[in-house]
Amino acid sequence: MRSPTLGMIPNVMDEFDHEFSLEMFRRGNYSHHFEFKAKEAFDNGHLKLPIYLALGTEMNSAALSMVLKGYNIFAQHRGHALYLNFGGPPEGLRDELFGLPSGCSGGMSGSNAIQCPEIKMFGHSGLMGEQIPIAVGAAYASNEPTLAICGDASVEEDYIYPSLGFAATKKLPVLFICEDNDLSILTKMDVRRNWNVADVARSMGIPSVDITDDPWLIAHHAQEMAQNLPGFINIRSVRHFWHAGTGTDGEPEWNRYQLVCDELDKLGLSSQIKSINEDNIKKVNKVWAQQQQKQ
Repeated sequence: MRSPTLGMIPNVMDEFDHEFSLEMFRRGNYSHHFEFKAKEAFDNGHLKLPIYLALGTEMNSAALSMVLKGYNIFAQHRGHALYLNFGGPPEGLRDELFGLPSGCSGGMSGSNAIQCPEIKMFGHSGLMGEQIPIAVGAAYASNEPTLAICGDASVEEDYIYPSLGFAATKKLPVLFICEDNDLSILTKMDVRRNWNVADVARSMGIPSVDITDDPWLIAHHAQEMAQNLPGFINIRSVRHFWHAGTGTDGEPEWNRYQLVCDELDKLGLSSQIKSINEDNIKKVNKVWAQQQQKQ
């Protein structure tokens, strides 16, 4: 069931102070504006490779970045916001999108396999879902806390389940995240399968939840699961643009970014979020202006 309130815990925001909420918003807001500049560059023909925008899902990784420290990160193709929210240099991502040697992956991966050793974020070859067995293998070898993120189409690949089973058997420190937008490019989930991935993970002995993309709810579960990994969170998310590119298929089911702004406003933080928003717009514009000056 897709809903902006799925799995909500009453008053979950009260678990976190205003400082936490504002910093989480600052990170997600920066990613939000960065992605719109990336969209602008793509639409103007400056970016030549396919682009996978995180608009609509930027608050997911903002929440995760607030409660998961020191994790090895294995991301899916829609990884721009994850990179930025965990502290990746925006100039490196910008240059990667341009295919430059100064990019975070040396200009060789483009948008779909972002990596950044400085924040322990590792890329992959682009094969759908392969980051999950790689993440599990890395966790087995290092015994270090590991964040493994995929999409709802990726979890249908047959090598995902042995990876989940191995992580459960070996009690590996892996937090699995599925950003579930109900789409495999354009094909909806009910056309593809009749099972829920959270149920599958749970059947293997991995604590699992199926929730909406409310960032305070995500932070609550991630923080709780981090105490006893492995764990699995299926996050019902909404992508605002195509699987690849900047087109749309109509209005999104819901707009989590705007819902977060509304919640912060209810907390009496409207002046703070306005200041954060204005500051981030200036910072993002400066990053992209620097590249334009190079051209």
